[in-house]
Amino acid sequence: MRFVMMVMLGLAFGPVAAQAQDAETLADVRQELTFLNVEVQKLRRELSTTGGASLNLTGGSVLDRMNAMESELQRLTSKTEELENKINRVVVDGTNRIGDLEFRLVELEGGDVGAIGETSTLGGGDAPVTNVPTTTPTPTNTAELAVGEADDFERAKAALAAGDFRVAADQFEAFNQTYPGGPLGPEADLRRGEALSGLSDTREAARAYLASFSADPVGTTAPEALYQLGKALGALNQVQEACVTLAEVATRFPTSPYVPQAASERAALNCQ
Repeated sequence: MRFVMMVMLGLAFGPVAAQAQDAETLADVRQELTFLNVEVQKLRRELSTTGGASLNLTGGSVLDRMNAMESELQRLTSKTEELENKINRVVVDGTNRIGDLEFRLVELEGGDVGAIGETSTLGGGDAPVTNVPTTTPTPTNTAELAVGEADDFERAKAALAAGDFRVAADQFEAFNQTYPGGPLGPEADLRRGEALSGLSDTREAARAYLASFSADPVGTTAPEALYQLGKALGALNQVQEACVTLAEVATRFPTSPYVPQAASERAALNCQ
């Protein structure tokens, strides 16, 4: 979408970072590439046969054997669906990470970020099929949380509520690295942006808000993420991008309580 590209361009052409920061960013890129490689290797191991699969259909009546076959078929179907969902989550998250890495590398090298094409799907082929999004925020499905996921998230939220912004930002970042593609991921990015704002790191906060909205543009956190992104862009003197982003709040989420806040921010920026 055009306004997201404008936001990315605005963030890209900010003040030039020092060489030490470039080195740190490149180290982050290498770390994320390593993470992606590990995830792909995990998938390969899961898809490799152990050679221990067997189905004993000897003995018993025909009905017993049919019941055993039906039970095994149900088990295999369930396992296949579980693996498919897991693979799709890794593919979507990996593709998003690769796209982010491409953008950051072009930014570091001083290239034209506007010329970046659409990121190829991780592993090749078409992207996993998803439902067509609507502009109605959808609730988070907490039933899909992994073991320890809710506890880690609440721990990071507690640090944020206590005003321990550095710890909160680090914990939310670690959360999304530990549970990539999870249902709490968009809110984790949103709260990480809030923590970074508390540290006066407005540029990185804007990136976090953008990541939150991009991860789930129709979720319950999307209106707030979009509003906070526009507000952060205004603070970075990216007025045009801020005005466009803030206008999107009312366009996409006309009933959201963040609509009047976005309108107030637009007025403060003298948006047309």
